[in-house]
Amino acid sequence: MAAFLLDMALAGLLLFALVDRLAPPQDLPWMPFSLNQPLGLATAGKLSQIAADPVACRAALSEGGVKFTDQPVREKDFCSTRDTVRFPSRLAPAAPVMTCPMALSYVLWERQVLAPAAREILDARVIRVDHFGTYACRTLYGRPGERPSQHARANALDVAGFQLSDGRKLSIIGDFRDPGPEGRFLRAARDGACKLFSVVLSPAYNAAHADHLHLDHSPYPLCR
Repeated sequence: MAAFLLDMALAGLLLFALVDRLAPPQDLPWMPFSLNQPLGLATAGKLSQIAADPVACRAALSEGGVKFTDQPVREKDFCSTRDTVRFPSRLAPAAPVMTCPMALSYVLWERQVLAPAAREILDARVIRVDHFGTYACRTLYGRPGERPSQHARANALDVAGFQLSDGRKLSIIGDFRDPGPEGRFLRAARDGACKLFSVVLSPAYNAAHADHLHLDHSPYPLCR
């Protein structure tokens, strides 16, 4: 029995060593996170762990080459922004304020979802990401009595469309349901976002999201 247990332990160690050596780092939860790695089996777990630590979040941005600036706390009525940053990106209008976890997920989405999807589906590069904003001191849907929106914490981003290197302009309202490559790209952008943000709402969710992709880090996960 002892010999059998020893053999099993040795086999387990050999298997671990083999996986550690051959599997890509994005699939291994014990390997360091990097914004320059493709999405993998362990990406979501690593993101969640880093997002809970403001110091680790900023370190991940810095190590990924993102030059960000910390933003002051903003308090207004029921709205409060904390742990927020600004950083250069393809977003237009430029450098909106957002929470560090949102920034981390956005950069990963831009690099590891939008870039490869645009290359593979559209044979082009995304040069601009049009958006409707991040921070807005309001409740859900702006309805009185509703709980505060994630926008009230700068913990959300509404993406309206994309401009490509070949001059094409794609909009969520005009192209999301298109059966051609433009629509396939937008749906791939939505599907990839679902791996990085806790909430992703598209035109497939309701009429209020007919013209944008809503991305946020609410504690109530939903991808539609």
